[in-house]
Order: sequence, then structure tokens, then C-alpha cells
Amino acid sequence: RALKQEGLEVVLINSNPATIMTDKTMADEIYIEPLTLDVVKRVIEIEKPDSVLSTLGGQTGLTLSMQLAEEGFLEEHGVKLLGANPETIHKAEDRQAFKDTMEAIGEPCIPSKVVTTIEDAVAFANERGIGYPLIIRPAFTLGGTGGGIVNNEEELRDIAENGLRLSPITQILVEKCISGWKEIEFEVIRDRKGNVITVCSMENFDPVGVHTGDSIVIAPAVTLSDKEYQMLRTAALNIVSELRVEGGCNVQFALHPTSFEYAVIEVNPRVSRSSALASKATGYPIAKVATRIAIGYTLD
Repeated sequence: RALKQEGLEVVLINSNPATIMTDKTMADEIYIEPLTLDVVKRVIEIEKPDSVLSTLGGQTGLTLSMQLAEEGFLEEHGVKLLGANPETIHKAEDRQAFKDTMEAIGEPCIPSKVVTTIEDAVAFANERGIGYPLIIRPAFTLGGTGGGIVNNEEELRDIAENGLRLSPITQILVEKCISGWKEIEFEVIRDRKGNVITVCSMENFDPVGVHTGDSIVIAPAVTLSDKEYQMLRTAALNIVSELRVEGGCNVQFALHPTSFEYAVIEVNPRVSRSSALASKATGYPIAKVATRIAIGYTLD
């Protein structure tokens, strides 16, 4: 709707015919097709769009856009990537690049190691001060697919093998488990000029260890002291500024329940399920604003 209000012609690819988006009035051209590289390439060849909006199709949209950009397909067809540049997506989605970026700006991460083999995962578990339990997180998978918490070497080998198989770049993050910490999220919006705001804070009802997607989320956060709130809010603004996100973005933190120790869990450089919740809770139209920022508007 935001794009149409600006007088732009919209081509939509959606794999789910049951959604309101596939109504003829929503877009000029609608393709109800599987969301795969081949299909998106064919649609681009037929429709010849001048740009692709990468940040409003969830993890799938972001991954597909990234793959098309890296292959040189977009450049070849004169298509611009809107909403996030490939470098931003890479820094936020690639586990090692994300960790390096956080360390560079002094934001604490959970002790972890990015590995591409099972043996390297086992070696990390045996390092001093690490031990079990550990969390396995595959790179570039949706909703933590292929990951899990492991309590011994046997479980580690089993889940690591599965995670490596499911990750499109055969990469997993092996991470010290901090189950029981509070999980706090901030919904942040930034434009290309560097203006950045937080729309709201959110707190997971369940502690770290229960996946966000399986947890109840409360907006705004309710159990933080002002010092904790300001500390995490400042960190969220710094992270989004460093990643140079343009549009909506979700930053997730783990906070120790009785000290001021915290760690950055991850950043979604896109409009996510959390954004939909934040919009409903606050009345702030995140998807609309993110879309306008993607086509060149600034927050002011």
C-alpha cells in the first residue's frame, strides 16, 4: 500500500494463496509461486522491475535477495536492492561477521565460535571455561531450524551434523548456553541519513532458552530498571547505526537477571514478526515507514 501510494507499480511474489496480500487490489502483478531462486529470477526476467524490496519478505525474502545480489544477477538485469545493502545483511546474518562487528564497537557477545565441521565444534566445547550445555545455531536458517541445546558430546555431534546440513552456507555457531537470562528486544528504525529511533522495547515472558517464536512477548518491557532500560536502548541504537540498517530492525539482548551483565543475541536487519507486534502495541506503522525509507524518504 505504501508503495502504491507513491505511484509505484508493484509486482508481488507470494507462496501462500490464503493471504490478503494476494488480493488483486494489493499489487499490480501477483505471482503465487514457490519462493525459490529460479522462480524469482524468472519473474525478474518477465517483469523487468527496476528494484527489489528485500526487507519485507521475512527471512526468506532477505536470503533470496542476498543470493541474487551476490550472484550478480541483480546487477546484470539492472535491478537495485532496496531496504538493505548486501554488506548490512552479511554483517547481521553471517554469524562470524556479526560477532566481529559487535566486538569492534565494544558490544558484548556470548562466548561462541563459528565452525564448519563437527570436530571443530567438539574442540570448542572442550576449551577452558566453556563446557556444556551449549547452543547450536545454524547460519541463514529461519526460526532457528536445525539448532538446539546440547548437554554432552553425543548430542553435540548429532545436532551439529544436522545444523551443518541445513545451513545453506554449511556454517553453525556453537555458543555457551545462558538459559535463564532475561530476553529483551528493541524495535529500531534507521534511515540513510543516520537518524535512528526506537519504536518500543519488548520483553519475553520466558527466559533465554525458550525460542522467541514459542514465547509470549510483552511490550513495553516491564521488569527493567531505568538504568537497564537505558543501557540496552543505547546499545540497540549503536548496533543499528554501526550496521547501517535502513528501515525496520529488531535487536535481541540477553540480560543477567541480577547483575548489569548483558549480551547481544542477534539482529534481524528487516521487518519481522516482532515488528508486527511492536506496530500493534504502539500504533506506529513500522512496515509503512520502513517501505518509505527504502525508497528514499528520511525519518524527518
